[in-house]
Amino acid sequence: MSEAGGGRGSGSSVPQRAPWSLVAATAALCLVSATSVWPVGAAPMSREEKQKLGNQVLEMFDHAYGNYMEHAYPADELMPLTCRGRVRGQEPSRGDVDDALGKFSLTLIDSLDTLVVLNKTKEFEDAVRKVLRDVNLDNDVVVSVFETNIRVLGGLLGGHSLAIMLKEKGEYMQWYNDELLQMAKQLGYKLLPAFNTTSGLPYPREYARKALDFLWEKRQRSSNLVGVTINIHTGDWVRKDSGVGAGIDSYYEYLLKAYVLLGDDSFLERFNTHYDAIMRYISQPPLLLDVHIHKPMLNARTWMDALLAFFPGLQVLKGDIRPAIETHEMLYQVIKKHNFLPEAFTTDFRVHWAQHPLRPEFAESTYFLYKATGDPYYLEVGKTLIENLNKYARVPCGFAAMKDVRTGSHEDRMDSFFLAEMFKYLYLLFADKEDIIFDIEDYIFTTEAHLLPLWLSTTNQRVSKKNTTSEYTELDDSNFDWTCPNTQILFPNDPLYAQSIREPLKNVVDKSCPRGIIRVEESLRSGAKPPLRARDFMATNPEHLEILKKMGVSLIHLKDGRVQLVQHAIQAASSIDAEDGLRFMQEMIELSSQQQKEQQLPPRAVQIVSHPFFGRVVLTAGPAQFGPDLSKHKETRGFVASSKPYNGCSELTNPEAVMGKIALIQRGQCMFAEKARNIQNAGAIGGIVIDDNEGSSSDTAPLFQMAGDGKDTDDIKIPMLFLFSKEGSIILDAIREYEEVEVLLSDKAKDRDPEMENEEQPSSENDSQSAEQIASRSQEIDLVDQESPEESSVNSHPESLSPVDTDSAASVSSSEQDSNPVENLETTSLDGECTDLDNQLQEQSETEEDSNPNVSWGQKAQPIDSILADWNEDIEAFEMMDKDEL
Repeated sequence: MSEAGGGRGSGSSVPQRAPWSLVAATAALCLVSATSVWPVGAAPMSREEKQKLGNQVLEMFDHAYGNYMEHAYPADELMPLTCRGRVRGQEPSRGDVDDALGKFSLTLIDSLDTLVVLNKTKEFEDAVRKVLRDVNLDNDVVVSVFETNIRVLGGLLGGHSLAIMLKEKGEYMQWYNDELLQMAKQLGYKLLPAFNTTSGLPYPREYARKALDFLWEKRQRSSNLVGVTINIHTGDWVRKDSGVGAGIDSYYEYLLKAYVLLGDDSFLERFNTHYDAIMRYISQPPLLLDVHIHKPMLNARTWMDALLAFFPGLQVLKGDIRPAIETHEMLYQVIKKHNFLPEAFTTDFRVHWAQHPLRPEFAESTYFLYKATGDPYYLEVGKTLIENLNKYARVPCGFAAMKDVRTGSHEDRMDSFFLAEMFKYLYLLFADKEDIIFDIEDYIFTTEAHLLPLWLSTTNQRVSKKNTTSEYTELDDSNFDWTCPNTQILFPNDPLYAQSIREPLKNVVDKSCPRGIIRVEESLRSGAKPPLRARDFMATNPEHLEILKKMGVSLIHLKDGRVQLVQHAIQAASSIDAEDGLRFMQEMIELSSQQQKEQQLPPRAVQIVSHPFFGRVVLTAGPAQFGPDLSKHKETRGFVASSKPYNGCSELTNPEAVMGKIALIQRGQCMFAEKARNIQNAGAIGGIVIDDNEGSSSDTAPLFQMAGDGKDTDDIKIPMLFLFSKEGSIILDAIREYEEVEVLLSDKAKDRDPEMENEEQPSSENDSQSAEQIASRSQEIDLVDQESPEESSVNSHPESLSPVDTDSAASVSSSEQDSNPVENLETTSLDGECTDLDNQLQEQSETEEDSNPNVSWGQKAQPIDSILADWNEDIEAFEMMDKDEL
C-alpha cells in the first residue's frame, strides 16, 4: 500500500477482502465529496426550508420509483407516457440507447443504494429480496459493457456495501449473506471476455487497470490528450478530437477515482498530466471546447454537450475551485434560458441538440460545489432544478425525458440513472448530517453515484507501486497539494469568493460575449486583433479579403455569380494563420448547415389543457408552410372536433360541429392546403392533421413540414399542425372518454395552471384512472427535414453557403447576392458589438511547437503533399464529428 493511499479508510472491519478486490477492479470508480464548508455573505437557507425541499425530493422519488414498480417491473425501464415497461425487442429500436437494457431489471438494481440514502430501509430490504428472487443474469443479449458496468455491476456493489452497513447496525438485513456481491462477481466474469481483444488486453486479472494502461500509452505525446474513439484491435484513434464530454468524460474521471480507490500514485500522476493539458487547451473559461489531439490549439467543435456538466464536480475533487464555479455558472445560465440543459448547445448558447434525457450531471456538480463552498447560492440552484422537474417533466406515471426543450414536449423515456443519481444528489444537497442514517463521508461515489466504502482503499495492496509514468512527464509537486486526501481549505479565506467568480458570468448567456469578459480583456491587452469569424465575413470588405489572403484563403468569382472560398494551408503566412484559416473554413461549413436548418420551420406543440390533463400532455407537432406562424402570432386555444368527411377533402357536412373549434382531419386523398381551406370555410379556428398510416409514430418515422399546393396560400388564415397516428390517437381517445377536449396550438408548451388543476378534480376514481391511461400514451416527435412521399414537398430554401469538394484543403461557396452571407444567424452582442474568440492568443513560437513540432513554416521544408494530406485529415475529422451522435 503506498503512503499516499493510506489514511482514507473508515476504520471499519474488512469482510470479503479478496472478492471485493476482484470485482471492484472492473467497476466504475469513486468520487469523494469535499468536506470543507465555508460561510458566505448570502443569507443561508433555513433548516425548515431545507427540510421542505428534502421532503419534496422524497415525494418525487416515490412518484418515479412507485410507478416503475407498479407499471414496469421486472422490465428494465419505465415508459412514463404509456405506463408500461420497456422490454428490449418489443419496442421500436432506439439504436445504441437500447444497449443498456439487458433484461435484468435495470432500474431496480440502479436504485438500490438510493433507497438507503433516502432513508427507505424497508423498501431497500424488499428490493434486495426482489433482485435475488427475480433477476436473471443469463440472458442471451448483447449489452453495452460500459453501461452494464456502471449501472448493474456498480448497482450491485453499492447495494452490497449498504446492505452490510445495515446488517452491522443490527435492525435490517440480518438475513443477508453477501448475495449481491456474488451476483456482482458473476456479472463481472461475464463482462471479462469483452476485454479479450487484439489490442493487448487479455490478462487474467485487473482488466480495468490494463485498459487504463493501454489508453495512457496511446495518448498524444506532445499534447497529452486522448481521442474520443479508438479501434480496439489496431489501437488507432478513430476520432482524434478531445474534450471532457460525451465519449471521454469517464476516462478522466476514472483516473482520479482509481487513485482514491486503489491507492496507486501512477493514476494520480496520469490524471494531473491530462488535467494540465485540459486546462491549457480545452478550458476556455467558462467554456470547455473540444480540440484536435495533434493540433490542440485548433477547436474541433463550436458546440458543447451536456455530459461535460460533470466536470465542475471532478474539479472540486481536484481542488481547482475557480474554473469549476465558472463552468457551473455558465451551465446554470443555459438552464435558466431553456429550463433544462440541452443535449448539446453552441458557444453562443443556442440549442444544438434539443433533447434532455433527465441527466443528473449538473445536479452532481451543484452538490459538490455546495459541499466545497457552503454557499447557499447552490441550494437555490437545486431548488430551481426541483421546480423545473415538477413543472415540465412530471407526468402521471413518473417523469418523462424532454424530447425538445424548446417546445417542452416529452419522450416516453425515464432512464435508470434518473433514480440512481438525480434524487440522490438532490436529497444530499438539502440534507443535514443527522438526516442520513449513515455517514456519507465514509463512502465514495462511482460515476453512476453508487456508494463504495472508503476502506476498500486500505485492502487493495500492501506494497508501494513503482512509478511507471515519470519517464513521460515531469510534474510540479504542488499539484499533489490540491488532491485527495486534502486537509486544506479549497479556496482563499474570503466569504464572497464564489460570488465574486460568478458575478462577471451572470449574464453570459443572454447579454455577454460567449467567451466571457476575461477572454476579451486578454485579447485587448495583447494588442492583437481577434481572428476573423465566419459570421462577420463580408465579401465586399477589403480588410476581410486581406485577412483571408493571410490565412491562405482565396476568393474566386464563378460564372454563375457565386463566390467560392478555397484554402491552401501552405500559402498561409504562418502556422497560426493557417489554423485560423482552417477554423474559418470549418465555421463557414457549419454556418451553411446551421442556416439551412434555421430556414426550416421549427417544431410546434399540441398541449391538452382541459380536465383532467391540465397541460400535462404535450405532443410535438409538425408545422405547415402556410397559415400563421405560431412563433409570431398568439397561440390558438380551443376545443377539438372531427370533421366530416374526416379527410377534409370536400366541403364539410358538419360545419356547426367545427365552428369556432380546432378541426381534426385525416391525412390523405388531397393536398394539405385544400384541407385547410375547407375547414376554414366551415368556421374552424385551426386544424390538426392526423396521419392515416395506422400505428405510425416518431419512433419509426421522421416528421416533415406540410407544404402548400403550389398556389398562393395567403388566403389560409388558420394555423395547421401535423401529428402521426400514435400521437393523434391520444387526442381521439380523450374525446371518446371525455367528449370535450381542449388543446393549445403553440410554438412552445405553456405553463400548467395549478389553480385550475386544484379546483377541478376528477369526478370519479374511474375518471382519474382513464385520464392517466390516455395521458400516458403521449409520444412526441422530432422534426426532421423530409418530404412526405404522398402529398408534401418541402420547399428547398437556397443556401447562402454550401461546401464544395476540391483537390485543396477545403472550399466553401457563398452567394454574392448577400454581402454578409450569415446576417440572419442569431448572435449575442454586448453594446452592439461582440467578438467571439475561438482560441486563446498565444505566442507564435509556442503555437508552432504545440501544433506541429516537425514543421518549420519559415523554411517550408515539409513537402506540399504531406501538408495537404495533413490538413485534409482535419477536414475529414470535422465532417465525421458533424455526423456523430452522443
